[in-house]
Amino acid sequence: MKKSNPHNKRKIIIISLVVLILAIAAILIWGRDNEKIISIQVEKVTLRTITQVVTASGKIQPEVMAKINAEVSGEITALPIRDGDKIKKGDLLVQVKTDQYQAQVDRSKASLQSAKANLSLQKSSYEKAVSEFNRAEDLFSKNLLSEQEFISAKTSKQIAASQLESAKAGVAQAEASLRDSEESFRKTSIYSPMSGVVSQLISRLGERVSGSGFMQGTEIMTVADLTRMESRVDVGENDVVLISLGDTARIEVDAFPEKKLIGIVYEIANTAKTKGLGSQEEVTNFEVRIRILDNSISLRPGMSMTADIETETHKNVLTVPAQSVTTRMPKKKNEENSEMNKKEKPLEVVFLQNDKKAVMKKITRGLSDDAFVEIKSGLKEGENVISGSFKAISRELEDGSLVKIEKNPIKEKK
Repeated sequence: MKKSNPHNKRKIIIISLVVLILAIAAILIWGRDNEKIISIQVEKVTLRTITQVVTASGKIQPEVMAKINAEVSGEITALPIRDGDKIKKGDLLVQVKTDQYQAQVDRSKASLQSAKANLSLQKSSYEKAVSEFNRAEDLFSKNLLSEQEFISAKTSKQIAASQLESAKAGVAQAEASLRDSEESFRKTSIYSPMSGVVSQLISRLGERVSGSGFMQGTEIMTVADLTRMESRVDVGENDVVLISLGDTARIEVDAFPEKKLIGIVYEIANTAKTKGLGSQEEVTNFEVRIRILDNSISLRPGMSMTADIETETHKNVLTVPAQSVTTRMPKKKNEENSEMNKKEKPLEVVFLQNDKKAVMKKITRGLSDDAFVEIKSGLKEGENVISGSFKAISRELEDGSLVKIEKNPIKEKK
């Protein structure tokens, strides 16, 4: 049996170690050469003017309008206007049949005359009772009249006084009834409360309308001042806090897509309008009214529109493309703090292109518009910020990732 050679064993061990080292080196070199290189686009951090905009849609409506409702019931016997007619304040709009209301006035006048006649009679009765009481009092003081007769005269005077007061109240009641009847008669004729245009005519000649003192009567028409138009838009609860009175709005009406109108926010609702309450589609909006300053086109109530409300402007501030800003979770420092790190909020970051690597920078953002974001801290003017692609910025890039700039074919053609 041959003995193993110690020299051969050492030689095998050394060869094995060399092979292992070479294999590890090869793996490292291969891994480094095959590390993923991410294609990107870059833009410079530049100074710009940023205007924050809240976009909302709604309808065009007259700023001043009046709904004309019937205040008494009856048949429309006169309707001297048509839809779209121009009218002046005080013009007759509607006449309701007056027969029954004229009869009420006549009855009230007759009742008043009767009450006044009764009052005159009671005055005479009272004066007579007072005279008899005075005579009885004089005789009673001279012991020429019994006490019973004196008390009877006194009682007659008091009864006459009460009847006189009742007659006075009857006259007052009859006068009030006449005023009420005359007011109802007056309401059979409806006059325009303002100058403007009949923007909507609902009722027609010969129709019967209803009026009530306890509820809204039949709506007959709408009168509006079409020279003063406004936009009424619904703004979500998260955006309405950004809007202030006096903010400028740029309005696009669907019917005039080539024209941009200028408006001013003049009213913001204090109470929300909620749609789909209690459902998954629940939406909370606030109505914002925008006075339109441009009268160069003829607007009609109910036209659809979209308003870009400029809520705030910052001039000469550092900006980056909106797509450059993304979020990343803070890096875990150690296992003990892993639970605490789970509760931390994502950081807002951008990635800078430094030679062949991406450098992650934490930033503080300010205003934003459709294309750019204001950077309050974290960047300097002229730095190369990575602006694309969306997949690279939102998912792939990490601090230190290898990158290469992808040529923009559109810019090259220019």
